[in-house]
Amino acid sequence: MDYSKNSITNLAILSLLLATVILLCSWAPLTGQHFFSFKKHPLSEPNSTIAKDELEIALEKASMAGKTVIIAIVNKAYVEPHSDEYPTMFDLFLEGFWVGEETRSLVDHLLLVAMDQTAYDRCKFRRLNCYKVVTGDSDFAGEKLYMSDEFIKMMWRRTLFLLNVLKRGYSFIFTDTDVLWLRNPFPRLSKNEKIDLQISTDRFNGNASPEKNQINTGFYFIRSNDKTISLFEKWYGMRDNSTGLKEQDVLENLVRGGVLKELGLNARILETLYFSGFCTDSENVTAVATVHANCCRSIAAKVADLKAVLRDWKGFKGAANNTSINNFQWSSHVFCRKSWAK
Repeated sequence: MDYSKNSITNLAILSLLLATVILLCSWAPLTGQHFFSFKKHPLSEPNSTIAKDELEIALEKASMAGKTVIIAIVNKAYVEPHSDEYPTMFDLFLEGFWVGEETRSLVDHLLLVAMDQTAYDRCKFRRLNCYKVVTGDSDFAGEKLYMSDEFIKMMWRRTLFLLNVLKRGYSFIFTDTDVLWLRNPFPRLSKNEKIDLQISTDRFNGNASPEKNQINTGFYFIRSNDKTISLFEKWYGMRDNSTGLKEQDVLENLVRGGVLKELGLNARILETLYFSGFCTDSENVTAVATVHANCCRSIAAKVADLKAVLRDWKGFKGAANNTSINNFQWSSHVFCRKSWAK
């Protein structure tokens, strides 16, 4: 009998069995979790070596489902009082969320973008979601009167910032801080995901086409996609060739010139019945979602008349019977009318 040949054979069998055992011990079973796992972007990994910047962190913190945020921009002029008699614009803006219907929880998704250190400090003091934008050599701290050179420059800086947000994949409602949120506006926005842009107007003519209305960039909802990013890039790219025009005028000219059709971008105008302002008061206090202090020149005038809006709103909410509701009427916007006087 050839014992050496049997020993070699047995050794080979033992080696094969050992290798099989090692393989079975190291092979994890294919569970559903593993089967449906996807490779994550490095930024989403907890131990990623790629650090998120401050804006990305702020956006993530404020984001609701579907990467959607609410964005408002503030500067020193909006967070400091203009007189002992009236609160700040910032205070009124936040009070709207507090006394509005189904609006308090929306503050968690509000990102306040500060144009200067004073505004940023005031935002942090209120324990809100805050981000301080880099403005370079420009000083955006003081009040910028409507259509002044500094006003126009600040509006273009705002447009660039919002373009950056879209490029990061975030959809958003942009709201000026002179807009009072009396009701949650989301139920009044179209759920149709094919509509890329829903934007307010000073005076709604009954046609939801942006080409047939005067748009107002003080309140709008925009979805992040290639079309909207291209729109903002084209819009911002015209800033140096639009002397004497504010950014809203430039966008309106683009819209009337057919840019929406050119980009295949679907947009609609928001009715003033629900998204109203001082240019056109909503005729239905039981339906209105927002009130914008448009058609007004100075912050002090806006604050005075927005304070009256809040007083009207609180009176409506405290109405004891339907008769008082039916007789409801908004206070006249006296201070804003006077703000245009020389």
